[in-house]
Amino acid sequence: MKIILAEPRGFCAGVNRAIEIVELALKIYGTPLYVRHEIVHNHHVVNDLKNKGVVFVETLEEVPDNSVLIFSAHGTSPKIIDTAKERGLKFVDAVCPLVTKVHLEISKALKTNRKVIYIGHKGHQEVLGALGYAKENEEIFLVEKVEDIEELAKTLKDDEISVTTQTTLSVDDTKEIMDHLAKTFSKIEFPKSDDICYATQNRQDAVKELVKICDHILIIGSRTSSNTLRLLELAIKSGKSAELIPNPLEYRPSEDLNNKIIGISSGASAPDFLVQDLIKQLGSPPVTTLVFKEEHVEFPLPKELIKN
Repeated sequence: MKIILAEPRGFCAGVNRAIEIVELALKIYGTPLYVRHEIVHNHHVVNDLKNKGVVFVETLEEVPDNSVLIFSAHGTSPKIIDTAKERGLKFVDAVCPLVTKVHLEISKALKTNRKVIYIGHKGHQEVLGALGYAKENEEIFLVEKVEDIEELAKTLKDDEISVTTQTTLSVDDTKEIMDHLAKTFSKIEFPKSDDICYATQNRQDAVKELVKICDHILIIGSRTSSNTLRLLELAIKSGKSAELIPNPLEYRPSEDLNNKIIGISSGASAPDFLVQDLIKQLGSPPVTTLVFKEEHVEFPLPKELIKN
């Protein structure tokens, strides 16, 4: 057996920033510290923070008065943020700056009376946050697949439309939807720069290279992580066998993998120690790295934490 690691893989700048925000807030404000929704979609990260005194909640009703609250990296509806302000809660928004970019695009389009089509997966936390930017008498139309566009064509007809997307989608699938939207609507505007984040695209491109030289692909990450699931889908669509590995220490490799070349990548919220755990589970065979692109992106921390 041989292992080839995809590079880049694992933590992106937005995830690094979100985790650092929680760690800093713990030092500044102490415990208990409340986080609405999982700060990032990885239970290893979440459990580590729980052990340090972080309390994860889904609703503001679970947060006691006079508490400190962190909003997750996926973005939060303005209504929820306004409610936190009304309650006088001290909060820090750990939203990824690339998600904020999409929110600004949505707000700008709605202010100019354009209809917004948002490409994303129903129910995902990032999608819920983005859809929350529609105010009274405004609408954001969610598109998950090409088939959804036919029904929208009846509703929107000759309206002016702006398109935005969830940041963690499949690059190829999103292009197919956008191409279909361009053919369907005449007054349509697409984002000037790609909404799909650099880290999502880089990890997908790295897996595309990985499948060319590997027999089997292992993707490390959570089942709730959109960008991780897109990596798995991409590997499977390439025709290669592939598996999702949420917890490497529980993985039992099949004997079929002996004498195979195994490709490994991980989602943008998966810590790198999980990669090392998986290599050990595979018997610590020879490891090489396929470098697709180096990443040197860093996002600044919120001012309120730096002041402290």
